[in-house]
Amino acid sequence: MIKKTGLLVIVTAVVAGLLVAAAGCATTGSKDQGTDPLPPKERVQVATTTSLYDTGLWGYLEPMFEEQYDVELDILYAGTGIALEYGRRGDVDAITVHSKAQELEYVAEGYGIERVPFAYNYFLIVGPEADPAGIKGMTPEGAFKKLFDSASASFISRGDGSGTHTMEKTLWATAGYEYEEVQNAGEWYVEAGRGMGPTLLMAGEMQGYTLTDMGTFLSYQGQTGLVPIVDEGAILLNVYSVIAGNPEMNSAVNGEMANNMVEFLTSDEIQEMIGKYGVEEYGLVLFNPCAGAEPQS
Repeated sequence: MIKKTGLLVIVTAVVAGLLVAAAGCATTGSKDQGTDPLPPKERVQVATTTSLYDTGLWGYLEPMFEEQYDVELDILYAGTGIALEYGRRGDVDAITVHSKAQELEYVAEGYGIERVPFAYNYFLIVGPEADPAGIKGMTPEGAFKKLFDSASASFISRGDGSGTHTMEKTLWATAGYEYEEVQNAGEWYVEAGRGMGPTLLMAGEMQGYTLTDMGTFLSYQGQTGLVPIVDEGAILLNVYSVIAGNPEMNSAVNGEMANNMVEFLTSDEIQEMIGKYGVEEYGLVLFNPCAGAEPQS
């Protein structure tokens, strides 16, 4: 009993000594380094449509914004409809999307300060090079009408409430069809419920048609085997806008950084970079800069 107690005393003393020594080393090391831990950087959240993300444009611009404003930028990518909901909930400070009617409604509701266009490209109807539906050279509305009437080839829809999906609904309406009618038209019409990149891959696998923005199409063309079938028509204009969140509507919104995002995307330097992005790799302009001005179709 006495031996066990003595051993316990010795072990306790050794452990205590080690703890003191460790504390001393930690203290000494901290003094030697002469620095305190850096405070975490301010975080800024932006919700973006998938086409700006899938093309790699945000991956290209993100480090520039972070360096310029000394912040951590979090990019949340989703369809335009979901991105707008993030904004309505105050989950993000700014949004970059491409559905004018939805954007104007968002601003009118008070969730956004102003819709500011910063880039544009065009939507395309793409499909197999053989063009089994025979729509090449037609107007976008005429092509959609023939796709519906013939039901001879698959059409893969985003089906996710995105800006591209909204444009698709507009084209069906212009062709004379209610969207619910199209949804129930048969197995040829497939709703992917996914982003633009995965939808293009699905269309390639099924050798079907889809509506896509030009930038994402060029980024994925090598993986899909699809080609542009219908690429002309004023209705195909695709404008990207940035909208700063309204701190008066959502107190969580960082109004200063939201405005910084607008200024960043419309600055001369970044506009030039947007215009050059992807040109060397694809031989075509993915995004045309427009610096706050509404482009004319």
